[in-house]
Amino acid sequence: MTDNTITAAADTLDAHVRDIVAWHFSEETGTPYWLDWARSNFPDVRNHIHGLEDLTMTFPLFDDTILRTLPHKHLIPRAYRSKPFKVFETGGTTGAPRQRLSWQDHLEDYTEFSRTLCDEHFPPHGNWLMLGPTGPRRLRLSIEHLANLRGGGCYFVDLDPRWVKALVVEQRPERIRVYKQHVINQALTVLRHREVRCLFTTPLLLEALGERISIADAGIRGVFCGGTTMTPQTVRFLVEEVLENRVGFVPTYGNTLMGLACSLPPAPEANYSVTYWAPQPRAVLRVVKPDAPDTVVGYGDYGRVELTTMTREFFMPRLLERDEGIRRPPTAAYPWDGVADIRPFQSDTGTIVEGVY
Repeated sequence: MTDNTITAAADTLDAHVRDIVAWHFSEETGTPYWLDWARSNFPDVRNHIHGLEDLTMTFPLFDDTILRTLPHKHLIPRAYRSKPFKVFETGGTTGAPRQRLSWQDHLEDYTEFSRTLCDEHFPPHGNWLMLGPTGPRRLRLSIEHLANLRGGGCYFVDLDPRWVKALVVEQRPERIRVYKQHVINQALTVLRHREVRCLFTTPLLLEALGERISIADAGIRGVFCGGTTMTPQTVRFLVEEVLENRVGFVPTYGNTLMGLACSLPPAPEANYSVTYWAPQPRAVLRVVKPDAPDTVVGYGDYGRVELTTMTREFFMPRLLERDEGIRRPPTAAYPWDGVADIRPFQSDTGTIVEGVY
C-alpha cells in the first residue's frame, strides 16, 4: 500500500460526499427533512461542503429519534416519492426501533459484499441457511439476495432477538435455553434434509449449533457471522473449536443503517483480533473520543464508533453508535481507517444485554 492509494481513496470519498450532499439538498431530488434543515441552519450547504472534513465540521451529531418518530414522508427523497419502499428496523429492544426506508440499497450492499467472498468457502450454486433474525430486519431479504446472486437458494430459521433480550432482562435463563434449543432444532432439521453449503448466523447460535453437530461434517464450507460482540477469544474459539479449522469464517460488523463492514480473514498471527472496514464511500466509520466526538482518537486507541451513511436513498451524518472499538490504520485491501475489537460502548463499566444476537 502506498500513500497514493490512500490519497486516491480519500479523493473518491470526497467526490462521493459532494455528490450525495448535492442530491439530498437539491429541490428536485432532495429529502424534505434535509431541505428543511438547510433552510434553518445552513442555506448554502451544497456549496460549502467539498469533502468528508467539511461534512463532519458542518453537521452536528445525528439524533436517531428522527428515525424512530418522524413521519416517513419527510425522509423520502423527492426522486423516490413515487416509488414503493421497504421498511427495515434495527434496535427496538427498549423502545421504538430505528427504521430505514430502502429501495435498492439493501441489495447493493450485499452485492458488493459478495465480491469479498471466496468460492472455496462460499461455492457458486451452494445453498445457504440463514439462522438468525428475520421479521422486520433486512437480513431476510439481503441474505436471500446474496445466496441467489451466488447461484444458490436460501433456507431460513427465524430468531426473535427482542424476546430473547426481554428474557435476559427478566433473568429467566431456563426460558432462554429452551428457546435457543427450539431454534437449533429447526436448523438441524434443515441440515438433515437439505444440502446446505453456506451459513449465516450469530456467534452464540453458531456455538450452540456446534454443540450438537460437527458443522464441517454437515457439509458447511463457509460461515458468514455477525450480531453480538466477537472478542478475539470468541473468534479463536469459533474458528479452532466450533469450526475445527475446516470451515471458512467471515465475521462482519453491520446493521440496517450502515450496510456491511468487511474484514480480513481471522489469523493466529493477529491473535484473532478482527478489524472491520466500512463500505466506503457509501458509509464511513470514525473512532472518536466519547467526551469530544469531534475528535478522532489515535491509532491503537479505543473510542466510540461514529457512523455516516451516504447513498441517494439515505443520508445520515455522524450517528454515534452504541459500540466502541480500536482505531486501526488503512490496509492494501481497504485504504481507509478500520475499527477493531468492537464491543458495546462502555461495556467495561456496566451490564450489557446482548442475548443471542
